[in-house]
Amino acid sequence: MDIHYFDSPLGTIKVKGDVAGIQEVCFEEALLNEINPVPDNLVACVAQLQEYFLGERKQFDFPQNPQGTDFQLAIWKVLANLPYGRTLSYLRVASVYGNIKAVRAVAAAIGKNPILVAIPCHRVVGSDGTLIGYSGGINRKSKLLELEGYPIQTSLI
Repeated sequence: MDIHYFDSPLGTIKVKGDVAGIQEVCFEEALLNEINPVPDNLVACVAQLQEYFLGERKQFDFPQNPQGTDFQLAIWKVLANLPYGRTLSYLRVASVYGNIKAVRAVAAAIGKNPILVAIPCHRVVGSDGTLIGYSGGINRKSKLLELEGYPIQTSLI
């Protein structure tokens, strides 16, 4: 398993994967103190994430190999099809999955998404459009959505 850390506009990002694909993209709170070469297995992912942060990429096509239950994988697949700059509510994700009664389980699966940004769980918002829940932090969720041109609601009127 190869691991690489790099700086992004939202902090240090850890990328982990192997020849089967990327298994993890997450934000790290530690600051990057050294520059390491990108392992061959991670080059496409790191390059595409950097292009995304520059506003030059709206879709990701690097090999992904997230590890989870069949249910989690199904929910992450719904998220992977959510277009750049668009959002869905947790309830709507459950509806697309086919079971609105599973909204809590859907939210839990979204919270376990191991490939942040590329599997865009940051595009899932509350039913009223407010920003709730994001393993990378609400501030990062807001910044990711702003980058994508989504109008952020800071308060309800």
